[in-house]
Amino acid sequence: MIIGYHLIWTVYGYWLPNDPRGSMSKTIASDVIAQLGALHYGRKKIQPSTREMRQFHERSRSVLKFPLLLFAENGIPIIAEGVAEAIRRHNDTCYACAIMPDHVHMVIRRHRHQADEMLANLKESTRLRVRTAGVRTTDHPVWGGPGWNVFLDTPDGVRRVIRYTNENPRPWCMPEQRWTFVKPYDGWPLHSGHGPNTSDAASLSKHQP
Repeated sequence: MIIGYHLIWTVYGYWLPNDPRGSMSKTIASDVIAQLGALHYGRKKIQPSTREMRQFHERSRSVLKFPLLLFAENGIPIIAEGVAEAIRRHNDTCYACAIMPDHVHMVIRRHRHQADEMLANLKESTRLRVRTAGVRTTDHPVWGGPGWNVFLDTPDGVRRVIRYTNENPRPWCMPEQRWTFVKPYDGWPLHSGHGPNTSDAASLSKHQP
């Protein structure tokens, strides 16, 4: 049973279908992008070096329609405002969020919307915030591709991805991120006060030691 989602979406041009790190894409729609390298479905076990990634991005600059732009430090709080607005509007529960210069990670509880709907809502809300603030010109895409999600089916899995998400800023030498829309994970649906005989709790109890 799915209890949460790890949602990821990226800045325009920074995770192409044939990215050397691997991707969740199964096809490459553009012939010029296909010339950048072979497609590899899924994240590669052996990740490319920083030098390889730098070279790939340099080559991609020559074929992409718009410039490759990272979000500067002053743009990250603006994206956070868009995330907060989407969470408030749809009454979602977020357990972790890392907003990086070229991508966003979120751990979010299962809710009435499917994961792809949550992604669409978050991307649209943040896109509008970025546009309104003038961080991107009206003709420049903000996000690239549909994003992707990983299903989380145990409390331990949720905790593991929360730790991973919270540690994301460290390699970038960025400070720890603390957002008001993030709530501590309480072990849902096995948290205190949730009856052990309910369907959600019963279906997960077998995963507990």
